[in-house]
Amino acid sequence: MKLKWIYEIDNVNWDELSHLYKIAPLGDKKPQDLKTVFTNSRYRCFVYDDDKIIGVGRALADGVDVSYIADVAIHPEYQGQGIGKAIVSKLVEFSKGHSKIILYANIGKEPFYTKLGFAKMNTAMAIFKNQEQALEWGLVDLIEKTNE
Repeated sequence: MKLKWIYEIDNVNWDELSHLYKIAPLGDKKPQDLKTVFTNSRYRCFVYDDDKIIGVGRALADGVDVSYIADVAIHPEYQGQGIGKAIVSKLVEFSKGHSKIILYANIGKEPFYTKLGFAKMNTAMAIFKNQEQALEWGLVDLIEKTNE
């Protein structure tokens, strides 16, 4: 299997990418939304087997302080072959020199990212569009608000 790595968005089929996220499974991401987020990301990796997109990832980065790796997805037929590891490693390489590289992991994937050098953060905070669903899925814990 000869994989092709692309780092630009010029010829991405956004409908095909949307389908990949659905089957990976990383949720229902609209093609136009994916075009927006990948356009606004400093670093991107698209992995193809012939003309079929089988892996993807991106990083939002400011060039100095922080790079945030997001949306790493691998086609189910290609999972377990080291493609996800290679994508994350490439995004970390692109992000080298930033003060910190942050990654948001799905629940249960933490051991995978630990093997790649990531450590669990104790101080990360989030506001989700659907905070109740994030709470239900165990993505966040509620803490009491203070009057500060």
